[in-house]
Amino acid sequence: MMRVLLLGGTTEASALARALAKAGIDAVFSYAGRTDSPVAQPLPTRVGGFGGVAGLVAYLETEAITHVVDATHPFAAGMSNNAFVACARQDLPLVRFERPAWEPQEGDDWTFVPDLTALPAALPDSPARVFLAIGKQQLALFAAKPQHRYLLRLVDPPRDPLPLPRATVVLARGPFDVAGDTAL
Repeated sequence: MMRVLLLGGTTEASALARALAKAGIDAVFSYAGRTDSPVAQPLPTRVGGFGGVAGLVAYLETEAITHVVDATHPFAAGMSNNAFVACARQDLPLVRFERPAWEPQEGDDWTFVPDLTALPAALPDSPARVFLAIGKQQLALFAAKPQHRYLLRLVDPPRDPLPLPRATVVLARGPFDVAGDTAL
């Protein structure tokens, strides 16, 4: 019998959860637990980490999971890697859903950096408006550039004071219109 573990946290994962539920497929939706109020799902839901690869392998065995779908957020690289290793160890099918990469358009001025930690150094020295949709975990990296006005797109209100003196927080889930500062 098929039993699916859906690693979620994205709009696409929620759509897939609805499709799995509608098809009557036995599945469990898993959230990392990074947000205060995750979106309700039409599937049984678990919240929290697995405890690395070993914990995920144990969960797969205990719950008799036969298939894994990784539809996590693009910043959840650690979970995606753990799913890949755990599924390989257990010889389980794994499907990874990825959002298409943004493509430069005519008139854009892109600066490429090797990773998120290199991004603050790539920002200009003169004050600018910076949009960050990176979650709250890495915001302190940008404290080195306090002259900028930051627009932060977060899912939950920050619990602690922001490390950025000139920041506006917009609470939103799913697609976001940067120009209009509104959720779509």
